[in-house]
This record gives sequence, structure tokens and C-alpha cells, in this order.
Amino acid sequence: MLMRIRSRFGGSSEQGFTLIELLVVIIIIGILLAIAVPSYIGFRERAANNEMKANLRAALPAAQAYYDDNGTYVGMTPAALVAIESAISPTLRVPSAGASSYCLADTDGAHPWSVVGPTPSSSDFKNNLTCA
Repeated sequence: MLMRIRSRFGGSSEQGFTLIELLVVIIIIGILLAIAVPSYIGFRERAANNEMKANLRAALPAAQAYYDDNGTYVGMTPAALVAIESAISPTLRVPSAGASSYCLADTDGAHPWSVVGPTPSSSDFKNNLTCA
């Protein structure tokens, strides 16, 4: 038994993988990468967009509290919203704030989103920084 193990691992055997077997493995790995990479990139895009929308949703109660305190949205700034709710995204912007409506915007550089208030629906979220 010991002789058989020594002869098998002794290095005197010239067994290995053929070139065809190695090519088949490389082709299979290539196919798996061709499937996985695009879905991963799409996943990252959706996650970044959802993060920006979540940041805007988190700022909506602070905007409403600002209106309740001041009776208008005029003068609403990101600093004023952070004073009300400290968990607001540091990249939040207020492109416009009028007497009865406002626009909040947030971006991570590549994924801009904005929302018009005071009572936004899902169709009020826009993929830009101007609420247009």
C-alpha cells in the first residue's frame, strides 16, 4: 500500500491536464464572468439610486417640521434641516424653496435625484438636481 502511494506521488508519472481540458475550464470561467459582471454593475446602479431616494425621503419630515416652525419654506437650507434632523445626508441641497413648496436634491456625483414637496408621491422623484 505504501509503495503504491509513493509511486503515485513520487513525481515519476507524467500525468497532467491536456490543453483541451484547460481551454474548456477557461471558456467556462469566461462565460460565468460574462453573466456575473453586467448583473453586478446593474445591481450597483440600482443600489446607488435607491440610496439617493432614501436620503431624500429621510429629509422630508425635517422639511415639514421647518414649515411647521416657520409657516413657509422660504429660507429653508440644508443647515436648517440638519438642525432639525441630524441624520440628513451631508450632500443634500435645497435648489428652491417657496412659500408653499420646495425642491430637495441629493447626489453622490453620478446619481442625481430630486423631489418636489410638500406631499411628494413616487412620481415626484426626478432623476436630476432641479426637480424639473
